Amino acid sequence: MSVSTSLPPTSVTSEDVPPEPRARPRGRRWLVALAVAALLTEMAIAMITTAVAQSPTIDEPVYVGTAVVYLEQHSLRYNPEHPPLGKLLMATGLAFADVHLDPAFTGDQTQLGRHVLYESGNDPGRLLFLARLPVIVLTLLFGLVVFAFARDLAGPAGGLTALALYAFSPDLIAHGSLATLDVPVAGFVLTSVWLAWRARRRPVRYLPLAGLALGAAVATKMSALAAVPVLLVLVALSVWHHLRPQRTLRRLGFGVAAAVAVAVIAIGVVWAAYLAVDPRLRWTAPPGLPGLDGPRALADLLPLPRPYLDGMRVQFGFEDRVWSTFLLGRYHVGAVWYYLPAALLVKLPLGALTLGSAGTVALVTIRRLRPAAPYVLVPAVVLLAAAMTGARDLGVRYAIFVPMFLAVAAAGLVLVRRRWAPAAVAALVVFAAVSSLRTFPYYLPYSNEAFGGPPRTHLRLHDSNVDWGQDLGRLADRYRGERIWLVYKGSGVPSAYGIEAADPRGVRPEDVHGLLAVSDSAIAKADDRLTALIAGSTPIDDIGHSITIYHRP
Repeated sequence: MSVSTSLPPTSVTSEDVPPEPRARPRGRRWLVALAVAALLTEMAIAMITTAVAQSPTIDEPVYVGTAVVYLEQHSLRYNPEHPPLGKLLMATGLAFADVHLDPAFTGDQTQLGRHVLYESGNDPGRLLFLARLPVIVLTLLFGLVVFAFARDLAGPAGGLTALALYAFSPDLIAHGSLATLDVPVAGFVLTSVWLAWRARRRPVRYLPLAGLALGAAVATKMSALAAVPVLLVLVALSVWHHLRPQRTLRRLGFGVAAAVAVAVIAIGVVWAAYLAVDPRLRWTAPPGLPGLDGPRALADLLPLPRPYLDGMRVQFGFEDRVWSTFLLGRYHVGAVWYYLPAALLVKLPLGALTLGSAGTVALVTIRRLRPAAPYVLVPAVVLLAAAMTGARDLGVRYAIFVPMFLAVAAAGLVLVRRRWAPAAVAALVVFAAVSSLRTFPYYLPYSNEAFGGPPRTHLRLHDSNVDWGQDLGRLADRYRGERIWLVYKGSGVPSAYGIEAADPRGVRPEDVHGLLAVSDSAIAKADDRLTALIAGSTPIDDIGHSITIYHRP
């Protein structure tokens, strides 16, 4: 940080950095502020409504249980594959609940989640909402980052365009309303990039903040590590431009020093997150950690806490498994390299996809926007490429940063000097908003109109794209008191919602009569036994576009 404060003064021309937003008349500033407030209010209503209605998704009980252990036992032993910051944020909501946890509990993290939510006398709905609430607040704050970043590039009109696409994004609403880590890590990465961009003018002010945001991303989810080298290069680039027209070696030296300072701050944030859980950093490595060889051995050299490094080994073990997936109606064993781009084409609203794609072109063709192209495009491309190399094709949540960066890119279209451009941009924003509003309140199974909309998403995708266990409560609301044969993919406990159910796969097919409820993700990967049960049944209903109800004679 001391390096940054010693940066010499310099002069920067308008060709190097797009101009900062000009002062606007007070009345216009109030209109912009009201528009921002209206968009974020709409998003807040959508997320809160969704959070209240949905039962736990597959990952949430683990995070909630781990957050409770953080609060009550200050132990790092659960969920080591993810750093603690995201769960510490959830703990800020859970701190307002009188959570009961048996101090003698010794089960694994999956059992822990079930124990906390369903076996300890806690109200599972209240605990879930309190854990989800900090993520909802954080998602709204990231909306302000999107607005500010886009306003820096293209003025208030660009900021509002980007914020509208962000606030109406079905995927951001869906995952921003869950107690999971995907939106927080993506938002922290976006924030660090925006602050690095602002450092082109004021590095002393913004580079330390960029380091904090980068550290927060890395301390939330390990997938953010792919963004670290990109962000550090952007930091050096910002300093390089700030010091223009000084000598090349001087600019390069200060750029490298600034990148090192930002890296040190980020590392400090990661250490602080672990020490916040346990100041003594007590840690026992979980059994069965895979060995490190080849390039993976370099991971053990990172100056990060031992629990973080062992958590990376857990992730390597996950990546070494063979996972199955479902894409565009076909079942695959093993990763499909084009899974994420194809899934994004299904899941992104057509208006947002069109504006984001056109905005990407604008960033590299409009002279005023070209300096911003590396900041908006390169992090998204690198993170997407890294995610595409993963073994787990389980949803676009692994690329949830894409709609964030595309929203910022779309802002550049307000600078297109064509008479038709403003009307076209407005029409596409409205198209995206209407598409989002039509899916309310079932945001998780959203797909765009080209692929049939939410009722047909399960025919193209599975898992967190459509059915993540979120509709168990809705199933209970509609069929409470009726005996159901249930094939459920999720972490909820049916009996806790008053559902009287049995698994039809445990009895002879000829003994299965009446209502048969099947999670759509189970249908996508149905074995011969389940396929036969479905073939002899008639679909009569669906719950939230994620559970199909059949009748068997």
